[in-house]
Amino acid sequence: MRTVFLDRDGVINRSPPNMGYVRKWSEFSFIPNAKKAIRELTENGYRIIVVTNQSGIQRGLYSEESLADIHSRMVTEINKTGGAIDAVYYCPHHPDAGCECRKPKTGMLMRAADEHNIELSNAYLIGDSVTDIQAGQRAGTRTFLVLTGLGQESYHYYINAKSDWRVDENGHRPEKIFTNLYATTRWLIKNERTKSRSP
Repeated sequence: MRTVFLDRDGVINRSPPNMGYVRKWSEFSFIPNAKKAIRELTENGYRIIVVTNQSGIQRGLYSEESLADIHSRMVTEINKTGGAIDAVYYCPHHPDAGCECRKPKTGMLMRAADEHNIELSNAYLIGDSVTDIQAGQRAGTRTFLVLTGLGQESYHYYINAKSDWRVDENGHRPEKIFTNLYATTRWLIKNERTKSRSP
């Protein structure tokens, strides 16, 4: 089964203002057409796994129970529209904690690959931040950047890093850039169909 890893904030839901955190369900707002994108991925046979940094837990801004409630409600709303999330992995640690799970490290991706028997070289990661792209590249997935959330900022990072926008100083780059999750999934589905028809 083909697998798509999705970042959460800025890809599925709107990023909180001023680099804030979604602390409760009432602060969660789906990006337009995100649920539709996940439904179409589901209908086309993709396994969807969310991988999200949630340092607000260790910062004391919300609890793991609150995060579990947000994710339960998110999955329920996606299910109502015909989509499915197979698993959600999160890193609760502060950026300075030195953990192996916080993106741009690959811990969440590696754990998911082990638990779901995923061949990472055949998987995709869709994110809005440089750390998403770095994590995906380091794990061996194909990576797509969306311009929602932190996407514009990330895009300018790549422009300013080198003359070639696709490469940062560590050699990590998104394979393609799309306006949002729905545009990404439409391209992905169409591209896979085209490849499957090729002799």
